[in-house]
Amino acid sequence: MRIEIMDTTLRDGEQTPGLAYKQHEKLTIAKILLEEVKVDRIEVASANVSKGELSSVQAITSMCAKWGCLEKVEVLGFVDKTRSVDWIVSSGAKVINLLCKGSLNHVTNQLRKTPEQHLEDIRFVIGYATQKNIKINVYLEDWSNGIISSPEYVFFLMDALKSENIMRFMLPDTLGILNASQSFELCRTMVEKYPGIKFDFHAHNDYDMAVANSFMALKAGFSGIHTAVNGLGERAGNTPLSSIIGVINDHLPEVETGVDESRLNSISKLIEAFSGIRIPVNKPIIGENVFTQTCGVHADGDNKGNLYYNKLVPERFGRLRKYALGKTSGKASILKNLEELGIFLENDAIARVTERIVELGDKKESITTEDLPFIVSDVLGNDILTEKVKLKNYYICHAQDLRPVATLKIEIDDVVYEETATGDGQYDAFMKALSKVYAHLGKPLPTLVDYIVTIPPGGKTNALVETVITWHKDKEFKTRGLDSDQTASSIKATVKMLNLIEID
Repeated sequence: MRIEIMDTTLRDGEQTPGLAYKQHEKLTIAKILLEEVKVDRIEVASANVSKGELSSVQAITSMCAKWGCLEKVEVLGFVDKTRSVDWIVSSGAKVINLLCKGSLNHVTNQLRKTPEQHLEDIRFVIGYATQKNIKINVYLEDWSNGIISSPEYVFFLMDALKSENIMRFMLPDTLGILNASQSFELCRTMVEKYPGIKFDFHAHNDYDMAVANSFMALKAGFSGIHTAVNGLGERAGNTPLSSIIGVINDHLPEVETGVDESRLNSISKLIEAFSGIRIPVNKPIIGENVFTQTCGVHADGDNKGNLYYNKLVPERFGRLRKYALGKTSGKASILKNLEELGIFLENDAIARVTERIVELGDKKESITTEDLPFIVSDVLGNDILTEKVKLKNYYICHAQDLRPVATLKIEIDDVVYEETATGDGQYDAFMKALSKVYAHLGKPLPTLVDYIVTIPPGGKTNALVETVITWHKDKEFKTRGLDSDQTASSIKATVKMLNLIEID
């Protein structure tokens, strides 16, 4: 059975506190979700929010009209006579997701109306939308509470609306109250009572059950589910797109989607960058650590027939398996990382390097694969890492109302270069001066992909700062710097990068 994925990253996902996408960001997200990730539909806004929201939706609908996929764009509208429908018409969208009340409690206490009055209002909006050639899906807001506490009201509304011009009924667990067993039973009740009607399930993650509840809705016979990239959304958020796709593909063989799982990681990273909300390192599928083996026993098992692999292989999602370096690292983990760098050592040397890594791990120091050449050089006292790039001196100035300035003197292959540049920040000025040097040499620098600064919790003004920078040149790699000054730690990580690319 083919089921639909409706992604609400640009509507419900943007209800994350403090989050507001710019128009070009919304356009980019919509394009990638539809064109690359290949979700079936996207919900892009709520009607009548702002002029900026209207402009963003107009840009998205204009793009989708050119592609011939305008009906994949949906807008949340309200039971407000003609107001939401008129806004949607002006936006260029062709589908309204009409937010109706799915519980008697909401009708009587929020709207102060009877079920019959609310039904009359809904029918008016449906009729008006139909006149304007707008297609209609219906949300039953607070349905999970409604079907538990006032099922007669839910059935009254469904019985009255099932013959209306409605494509789908979308049933939300608005307050995230359900567990997996309840989700199956309640969704099954709807499917059995209303055969032939298309039902979507819209889960919230208040009990961390959004994925499980969405899974159960599909098991019960629903034809669609709603997701948000990285699980963003109101309160604890929505069903994470990446997680539910992994679950469907591996645990529901009778169901298929059109989603390209190899694009899940890239859209997650894009949303992370646009939203400024970090993906937890242990987030399934997309977290930094989820395809990283820490225990040396696991690395040894992987060498002996992939004993610690499961169906969630990283290559499915455009990622690679890694082996962490720290106090639990064994010889197998070290070997995996050395192989990645193209470094081959004798057994006694590997034992000494392993001992040093365990020692550093005991001090809670993070160690990246790219730290290994420096550790090997330090432990073995040899020229595994020849320091071809030496930062001789640098001066950085940041004065109020003036752009930061950096001057550096750097030695590359025994030749000294000196450059000065301004930037948007102190480190930016340093990098622009460095870029001048490398432009003179005709050598491109790697692209800075990510930049993480960490200060220990409760750290004082003199606390050590760790900077981990992710670079890309043919492949992604990381370098780490440690100093009491943030800019200095960033510069140390950068000089490590320079020596690594000189090795390559």
